[in-house]
Amino acid sequence: MLKAYRGELLHFLSDPAKGCQEESYQHFDDGLLIIKDGVVEQVGDASELVPTLDPSVEITHYESGLIMPGFIDTHVHYPQTEMIASYGEQLLEWLENYTFPFERQFEDFEHGKKVAEFFLTQLLAAGTTTALVFGTVHKESVEAFFTVAQQKKLRMICGKVLMDQNCPDYLSDTAQTGYDDSKALIEKWHDVDRLQYAITPRFAPTCSAEQLQKAGQLLAENPSVYLHTHLSENKDEIAWVKALFPDNDGYLDVYDQHKLLGRRSVFAHGVHLHDCECERLGETGSAIAFCPSSNLFLGSGLFNLKQAQKYDVNVGYGTDIGAGTTFSMLSTLNEGYKTQQLRADKLSPIQSFYLATLGGAVALDLEGTIGNFTKGAEADFIVLDYHATELMSHRMQHCRNLSEKLFILSMLGDERHVKATHIMGERVFATNTSTSTTTNYKN
Repeated sequence: MLKAYRGELLHFLSDPAKGCQEESYQHFDDGLLIIKDGVVEQVGDASELVPTLDPSVEITHYESGLIMPGFIDTHVHYPQTEMIASYGEQLLEWLENYTFPFERQFEDFEHGKKVAEFFLTQLLAAGTTTALVFGTVHKESVEAFFTVAQQKKLRMICGKVLMDQNCPDYLSDTAQTGYDDSKALIEKWHDVDRLQYAITPRFAPTCSAEQLQKAGQLLAENPSVYLHTHLSENKDEIAWVKALFPDNDGYLDVYDQHKLLGRRSVFAHGVHLHDCECERLGETGSAIAFCPSSNLFLGSGLFNLKQAQKYDVNVGYGTDIGAGTTFSMLSTLNEGYKTQQLRADKLSPIQSFYLATLGGAVALDLEGTIGNFTKGAEADFIVLDYHATELMSHRMQHCRNLSEKLFILSMLGDERHVKATHIMGERVFATNTSTSTTTNYKN
């Protein structure tokens, strides 16, 4: 069954930072997205494609907005939803005073389902259609998350936290129980429908060498799963890692020596990396989740995007709820631009939107599956509204080109500017003011 969506349309074909920026994307002032059985069939100019459709095919026309692939969040904690915007700490104190007490509740499956339902609803309302998600140390937290995500037919990645030292007793597992629980979750959930599993050591300080070894064993036994953890977020954290692992050559080397780097390994933050560490990340195809909102909120520092690009490190955006203070990827792009300004670097809006869509897909090794409108890609897409607020509507009148419009969306936009969200071609969210017309005629 064919479906067609008409309107201004944008998607990326490659990284704008590599080669010609103008050739990295396709933009149609009046485009048509054709979907067959939940995946992309064709995309192009409406004037060329509409006449090729059978008259029975309904065309949904979104006006005064931008159709683009759904946002991809490469690092977020669903159990921290209820403690977002907790005041006044940096990373290590913030974990102890806020995060750990809230995560204790997720031993209750029903509590996890309730939070997962709210969390995923918020993501969809913000235009995010795929995320790489932390659970808690409790197996039940992942069971709950995948149960809800499966019902919503979402492409989501999640994992049980591994944490056997330097944490409260009520959040501690062991190297063996962590391995056993993760293995059982992989066997039950990985690659079921649109769900995938991530082996999830919280970060090096809370994992013994034995537990990291077991994580590496799991990864070797299940090469299609992900590895998801934190890296070099905070200077005190880095000093702690050095004290705990004195025989290793830096933070990244702790993971490297336990064979945790690879094409599906995603390291959140990477704010304070040495060139040799970026080089190693690039060599192994590993990715960094750039989380500007949380980096600013916790005072962690300013991610060096230029350094990562120099060494060909895959990078995607992460909201990092709940240290991050917004579900909105548009707001996250705002923060990302400002972090690079503070580094005296420029981050173009074209690059920002690439990182939030196809860049995220590349970081998650899902290029061709999600992230753009190439033939056969899953049809998860959103419609951004240029006129959701009077200020943006007024400012858009003075934009001369696509780059300016994208910049205004990223500077003034938030959840209010997501007009609609579609999963596998089906609309699952729309604002009360969302308007579209459906026709069967060709014009």
